[in-house]
Amino acid sequence: MAPEQEGAHEEGLQGEEKAVVVPAATEPPLTGYTVVDLSTGIAGAYCTRLLADGGADVVKVEPLEGDPLRSWSASGAAARLGGDGALFVFLAGAKHSVVADPERDDDVELVDNLLAAADAVVWSAGSKVAELPGFAPAEILCRHPHLTVTSITPFGLEGPWRDRAATEFTLQAWSGGIIGLGRGEAGRAPVFVGGQIGEYLAGAYASAATLASRYRRIGGASGELLDLSMLETQILGLTYYPVTYFDVLGRPWRDARRLTVPGVARARDGLIDVGCGTAQQWFDLCAMVGHPEWIDEDLAMSITEFANLHAGEIYAWMAEHSVDDIRELATAFRIPNAPVANGANIASLDHFIERGSFVRNPVGDFLQPGPPYRLRPAQLRPPQPAPGLGEHTEQYRAATAKRSVPPPPRDPSQRPKELPFTGLRVLDMTTFWAGPSCTHLLAMLGAEVIHVESTRRPDGTRLIAGVPVTEHQWWEKSPIFQALNTNKKGLTLDLQSPRGRELLCRLIATCDVLVENFTPRVLDQIGLDFPAVSSIRSDVVMMRMPGFGLDGPWRDNPAFAYVIEAASGLSWMTGYPDRTPYDPYSIGDPNAGVHALNALLLALEHRRRTGQGVFVEAAMVDAALNVAAEQIIEYSAYGALLQRAGNRGPTAAPQNLYRTADVDEFGNLDSWVAIAVATDEQWRLLCGALGSPVWATDPELTTEAGRRARQELIDERLACWCAHRGGDDIVATLWAAGVPVGKVMQPHRQTELEQLTARGFFEEVEHPVNGRARFSTVPVKISGGPAAFHTRPAPLLGQHNHELLIELGLTASEVADLESDGVIGQAPAIGARA
Repeated sequence: MAPEQEGAHEEGLQGEEKAVVVPAATEPPLTGYTVVDLSTGIAGAYCTRLLADGGADVVKVEPLEGDPLRSWSASGAAARLGGDGALFVFLAGAKHSVVADPERDDDVELVDNLLAAADAVVWSAGSKVAELPGFAPAEILCRHPHLTVTSITPFGLEGPWRDRAATEFTLQAWSGGIIGLGRGEAGRAPVFVGGQIGEYLAGAYASAATLASRYRRIGGASGELLDLSMLETQILGLTYYPVTYFDVLGRPWRDARRLTVPGVARARDGLIDVGCGTAQQWFDLCAMVGHPEWIDEDLAMSITEFANLHAGEIYAWMAEHSVDDIRELATAFRIPNAPVANGANIASLDHFIERGSFVRNPVGDFLQPGPPYRLRPAQLRPPQPAPGLGEHTEQYRAATAKRSVPPPPRDPSQRPKELPFTGLRVLDMTTFWAGPSCTHLLAMLGAEVIHVESTRRPDGTRLIAGVPVTEHQWWEKSPIFQALNTNKKGLTLDLQSPRGRELLCRLIATCDVLVENFTPRVLDQIGLDFPAVSSIRSDVVMMRMPGFGLDGPWRDNPAFAYVIEAASGLSWMTGYPDRTPYDPYSIGDPNAGVHALNALLLALEHRRRTGQGVFVEAAMVDAALNVAAEQIIEYSAYGALLQRAGNRGPTAAPQNLYRTADVDEFGNLDSWVAIAVATDEQWRLLCGALGSPVWATDPELTTEAGRRARQELIDERLACWCAHRGGDDIVATLWAAGVPVGKVMQPHRQTELEQLTARGFFEEVEHPVNGRARFSTVPVKISGGPAAFHTRPAPLLGQHNHELLIELGLTASEVADLESDGVIGQAPAIGARA
């Protein structure tokens, strides 16, 4: 989230970042870095797309018939029209294509030669080449120990579920992401997040993991296997640390599904998303809709309870006003808001037009989002055409020379680091979720991260646990803050005071990286733009993570996850077709965080090569536009407006949720399983598991087209079959047959999944105030370690004030004076609770 601090004035250095002088064009940061792409599907394609944008040479190895993505589109238009599909053309830009026949020894040798000459390989099952025994991830690393081998699989390469059938939809069920933060409404089945979001999340994490390995290898380390689990990336991207929340507070985040109010609402002339993430925003909404008296109602009620009590009146008010009028009022009240975008209208929104958020594909006649981040003076690779099938085969076949170890970058004088970011010092001026999720990954992977708060405005996640302010040290009891900030150091500084700003500048001089995610005007007000920061330390990497970017008409709008999701099109694809969309509510922030990490690693590589500092703008909305790219691509290429369809989707038929006979932990008959049939063979297997009933053996159902035409019948029959069985029985029966299936988990029950236990995804950490709790780690198992990712609990407010200020040269007496003057502190200042 991109929050704002109280005390920030409207005047200041508006748009100052644009004044940075960009030197002559330079090579992209990953120039000379070679990646072999042995993956199939969106996750691997998006991973290597991000690497190619950074300048890497990506060699895509395809079977004779080509990557299945070449003929695929969500609307089916690509298959009907022939030629390469627009989504493939977008994802494959700037890559090279090599065709290999796994039946030919010389083609197998060609692929092995490519691996020998590469720096990294991205692997997933799905192609005949990748599934050759000699090209399994562990075998590749054994034969080519210099490589970073990044594997993308549903559950990971090891563990009891490693070979189980899965789709992105069933993984959402297992992750808890379908129920998520209570998305949906009672009386209907919960709904998944549409748009294949899990594939894109996995790709973004795979790219970041590959770049982190590169950062470690430059320090002298050898190659390694990165075993990424898509289930774990969905847990991080679709849920909000529910296990830690439950462990610390003894209750789940939500015990029922309910609408976000207002959330997505129908205005007089269209859809709008308005949300209240704080009490002040709720009070302002009351005033905006003409009911200030609501503010004085029972203060024992939560914001959610308040909102649901008055939902009817709020929606009625919205329906009487236009989208533009509501947005103008909400913006004046500083309430997060955005239009609800889709493939048809998103390119016409004024903010995206002014920022140039969409560009025309260099060869395809369609629009695509620009990169998910912007760097300067470092440069990303400009858009390039996608390759024709096998276009570069002969070029690489002619280059037969093998090299056992790739050339530099590598400094043999350095001792290899156990963790990628050991020795990197990061000043973390972030709050809420998006920014801290980025810096938390850095902290878990070895960086020294100094998290800056103030006693007047502590990190917002300290305040959202619902802990009464009458409790001792209530501000230390937020499980969300704890989950996002392990391994970090905590410093408080009042940045509204001259002394606080002076100390901040002294601290900047000691740091390699500065990350912040306030609304733009906050840093403008204190004069902390990139020229000012680089005058303190010339080689600093400064990353700003505003919600809507540093320019454009929405620049200063508060941006919480749900309005980012609405503005990017993610909300449009989530929900039922007969009602307004649901807010995914959980994607905007962690998605921004992992994309920001990708950007930061590119910036650090540019600094390593040139000695220059780098400015990074990693806007939340730009990251969201990229993972929602399929909508604008489908509409501009084919005129197809993708629509939400409940729990159905374009990748499987049938695909839906079915109620089981289980009573859930809240006493409700509200337990579900997800079933998805992605291939004709899986349909045959499902029929066998059902006992081959007459209805299922209808020849018309043996093809995907036939099943799509009769989805209502299939859903009715599967619902009947599931209704009399428990979820565990359904899963055991269908998984044994090879059918993708998943229980729709309550998010706080993630630790019950034996696969996560086998992979050690959760680690216990002892907190000085709250005791022991379980914390999620990173979604990648790294060969050779580390033994544990969490080395110490999240800091108490101002816990490391003395340590860090003494390091800056202050005396103990001076530190004491700072505390007595309120510049630093270890408890919220009077008034901060509001």
